[in-house]
Amino acid sequence: MNADNDRHGLQQWHSTTIIGVKRGDRIVIAGDGQVSMGNTVMKPNAKKVRRIGEGDKVVAGFAGATADAFTLFERLEKKLEQYNGQLLRAAVELTKDWRTDKYLRNLEALMIVADKENLLVLTGNGDVLEPEGGIAAIGSGGNYALSAAKALVDYEDDPETIARKAMAVAAEVCVFTNGNVTVETV
Repeated sequence: MNADNDRHGLQQWHSTTIIGVKRGDRIVIAGDGQVSMGNTVMKPNAKKVRRIGEGDKVVAGFAGATADAFTLFERLEKKLEQYNGQLLRAAVELTKDWRTDKYLRNLEALMIVADKENLLVLTGNGDVLEPEGGIAAIGSGGNYALSAAKALVDYEDDPETIARKAMAVAAEVCVFTNGNVTVETV
């Protein structure tokens, strides 16, 4: 919880674990459904992973403030339209805006996005990161899922199996992550 929110008696929303796994010609993004405020589960079945863009060729998952994430989804969809579905170009342009725009720079969210070729992590600092080893995870249980997935890649080839098992580990360890998982594949 940041000091400003703590001083004003506001509680920080904790919501999620999102993981992206790229193996061979398949990319999977999975996310849990829990949204918590303090030590209370506010919603157990939120959908934080979804298809976006024309033809649903891009999958995106978010961690952070829900309203902020929906704003970013909308902005990314507009950038995908503007750049003819080129995810990498759209992501770079979105993060430029996110970092420099007075309104957008206050948004508190992270995103993992993917199309057939790219698996990317987007941040409000202007980062467009392609994860090493084809695995990325964000959110309160992200490090647990990332560690589990990295342990599984030597034994498992299927990205969906890796993502689901990693999410199960995160759900067992992180109190802000549940086993209600949404999975999308590109």
